[in-house]
Amino acid sequence: MSIVLDGSGLTIEKLVQVARYGEKVELAPEALERIKVCRAMLEKKIDAGEIMYGVNTGIGEFSEVVLTDEQVKQFQRYLIYNHAAGIGDPTPIEAVRAAMVGRINVHAHGKSGCRPVITQTLIEMVNKGVTPVVCQKGSVGASGDLAPMSQIALVLMGEGESFYQGERLNSSEAMERAGIPIPGLKARDGLATINGSNLLTAMSALNIFDMERWLKQAQIACAMTLEALLANMKPYDRRLHEVRGFSGAVRTAQNLNTLIAGSDLVTGKLKVKVQDAYSMRSTPQVIGAAVDAVAYARSQVEIELNGVGDNPIFFPEYQLTLTGANFQGSPVSLPMDMAGAAITMVCVLSERRFNRLTNPALSVGLPPFLTKGAGMMSGMMLSQYTADMLIVEQRILSTPASIQSIPAAADQEDFVSMGMNTAIKNGQILDNAYGVLGIEFMGAAQALDFRDFTPGNGVLAAKEVVRQHVEFLDEDRPLYADHNTMKALVQSGQILEAVEKVVGPLL
Repeated sequence: MSIVLDGSGLTIEKLVQVARYGEKVELAPEALERIKVCRAMLEKKIDAGEIMYGVNTGIGEFSEVVLTDEQVKQFQRYLIYNHAAGIGDPTPIEAVRAAMVGRINVHAHGKSGCRPVITQTLIEMVNKGVTPVVCQKGSVGASGDLAPMSQIALVLMGEGESFYQGERLNSSEAMERAGIPIPGLKARDGLATINGSNLLTAMSALNIFDMERWLKQAQIACAMTLEALLANMKPYDRRLHEVRGFSGAVRTAQNLNTLIAGSDLVTGKLKVKVQDAYSMRSTPQVIGAAVDAVAYARSQVEIELNGVGDNPIFFPEYQLTLTGANFQGSPVSLPMDMAGAAITMVCVLSERRFNRLTNPALSVGLPPFLTKGAGMMSGMMLSQYTADMLIVEQRILSTPASIQSIPAAADQEDFVSMGMNTAIKNGQILDNAYGVLGIEFMGAAQALDFRDFTPGNGVLAAKEVVRQHVEFLDEDRPLYADHNTMKALVQSGQILEAVEKVVGPLL
């Protein structure tokens, strides 16, 4: 069934289904009616000569310039031309599709003033697979994602380029092949298509989806390492975390116990330390903090997905036009900066646990660097180097973009969110995170192979998946292939899926 867009109820999961997996969308009938009512009000105001920003005035520094009737007809075209000023490689198709869905959902409120055919054309483009070629860089995250969204708007004039059925084509040809009429742009249509933070929000939504799955896998990797290091399990008692009150810590502790259930480690058969290092016993607090940070970011992203991010905004019920700054990306960029830093923080914890697996002074009897031939062989010594390099890059990328505003447009736009920088760097942070976690999985599986006891059901399921892709390191071999295999395995989510089949859904 198609996903119905009505201005509310668009979740990250629904957006992922459309953007990544080709689910169709449709506009709710009541939303279409709202768009028609708003457009009728706008045309009435235009006929009456009312001055409205971006309709019959210039924009930005030129907002005080009033356009003639003839200029109004041409203004939207020039607006899109001069704002389509990005640079760099194409944005991933899934992110552009998600941005179009987000923009449709803004229109569904009936407060953007565009013609219904503009929204309907965007829907057809999503459903028939015409995806504009959009340069990844160029947006400052206010007035929305103007440069990238303008490359989407170009297609509505039959201009620019689009991907269609695996080809990169002139948009006019792509639209013709897909059987989609080109609507052109009339008063307000162009600005109504571009004046929101839709691409940075779309990228953030996809990142949130991936971050949440990654954090669950971080808990699985942690459980494997805890078993391999013969952890004292008292710090993971749910009651310990309930009395403090942070929900992420409670959930993480519960997940760790679920993963380790059935292990000899929880029976008292194995001798354990009275107290383990912070990188082990602080795991619920640290991963839990990241879980809570990403949950907050999710709430902000979903508010934006279902809100009216536009300027000006039309209120037909009051016969009123209001200008403001609902395009400002800060409500998304600030929490997403925090979410990216949270992923980096959990990677640091992962690397510290890996250090304990490989360091003979800390590994509770495991062979040095997890190799039987220490001295002649170095085992997984260099895997730590790779993880460390990735983490340093993540730390650099974790510098907040939301505080990096540079004024533009002759200081009319003197504070901007830089939310696109946040979205791009979060994708890079995640890419590194797959590698860091893959290395811990690999090390934990190697360590467990040296132990002679029964691990937990969830841990065993994870280890079996790892062993389907990477063999036990019996003697030294080039590890780059194993590292890349493990990185891809974490990104695919196969470990999470296999574990949840055994222990049920993780919290």
